[in-house]
Amino acid sequence: MALPWKLHGNGRDVKASEIVLPEERLSWPRTIGFGAQHVVAMFGATFLVPLLTGFSPSTTLLFSGIGTLLFLLITKNRLPSYLGSSFAFIAPITAAVASDGKSVALGGVLIVGVLLAIVGIVVTLSGTGWINAVMPPIVAGTVVALIGFNLAPAAKGNFEKSPFVAVITLLAIILITVLFKGMIGRLSIVLGVAIGYLVAVLLGQVDFAAVEKAPWVGLPEFITPSFDFSHLPIYLMFLPVVLALIAENVGHVKGVGQLTGRSLDPLTGRALFADGLSTVISAIGGGSPTTTYGENIGVMAATRVFSTAAYWVAGIVAILLGLSPKVGAVIFTIPPGVLGGVTTALYGLIGIIGVRIWVENKVDFSKPKNQLTAGIALIIAIADFTISAGRASFSGIILGTVAALVIYHLMNALGRLRGTDDRSATERATEAATVLRK
Repeated sequence: MALPWKLHGNGRDVKASEIVLPEERLSWPRTIGFGAQHVVAMFGATFLVPLLTGFSPSTTLLFSGIGTLLFLLITKNRLPSYLGSSFAFIAPITAAVASDGKSVALGGVLIVGVLLAIVGIVVTLSGTGWINAVMPPIVAGTVVALIGFNLAPAAKGNFEKSPFVAVITLLAIILITVLFKGMIGRLSIVLGVAIGYLVAVLLGQVDFAAVEKAPWVGLPEFITPSFDFSHLPIYLMFLPVVLALIAENVGHVKGVGQLTGRSLDPLTGRALFADGLSTVISAIGGGSPTTTYGENIGVMAATRVFSTAAYWVAGIVAILLGLSPKVGAVIFTIPPGVLGGVTTALYGLIGIIGVRIWVENKVDFSKPKNQLTAGIALIIAIADFTISAGRASFSGIILGTVAALVIYHLMNALGRLRGTDDRSATERATEAATVLRK
């Protein structure tokens, strides 16, 4: 059976002005190299979520790989994406695990996955018009940006654990990107990580004890979800996460569309359904919930390689790592300083992709509704505002996304009612000056 990708040029040389489209690929050695970058990009965050919530990192890695391959199949290899652990679930999972255990928490995750899959089916049948109306460029760009900037504390935490190694890693990525053209320049992320890792080894910051003890092949820990109506308050605490996942998926579709110069909106329903189904499967096996990963958008923005073949490589590698404690232990030795350096670059690139959505859609920031939509939502996400209601707690991406949606549509509706919706700050100033002259 023929593979679905056509070779880009000769598969080796790519001009700096060119991009490798989703349906294209480079030579397989180069494709494997780019797949390795995506593994590195998702690694820190994908492992961080289970470590914070008490789930098994190996199980999470296994199901993130399976989910990624499922996502690529459902979106017909037209939407490059890696499905890694979702940060939006951290607060409800942590609360649920602390009070009722992992099985109950997985029940909440499964419910969210089912709801997201249903939304995906609705979008596929009804079209994306209503989503575009609900999430215009100012809202979509804000959501993409706040997802990246909300991750800044995670990058900062790792960075501060070993500033020297982090700086070396970050500097290596920057210098390789600037000084080298072609494939070397495009592999700046994985090469920067390799350099930072080597420095960390020389400084004695890498502990290989776990690698020696780990077996080469083994199954990860599996836990099944449980359901009980007595846990209804816990399940309700998970529901707002659906909104964040919709925003993340829509933001991913729009972000990749901006970077590739094509409209991918028709794939939005498939993306939502695929992410929901992946989350359901992961929850059934005891893994962390999944979402489209902005970290990997950052890699694509830096390399300009959007080939879904590279994501197949990343997904397969993730599955193998999940089934090989030995190999997983080796990758898990990547020290915090290296992760801090690389995520500082990647999370920043995610935020800038949101800004790019604003710029390329010519969002008018002289209008108060756009100013306040972006400004308030970003502050809420960056500062990681938290609101608690009983046993439920909502923060970061969820609150920032809700703020962006509510502020924009409230000001838009009231502006239309008052007849002031389309007036920019300059126009209002001109009107005020006219009144004063009279």
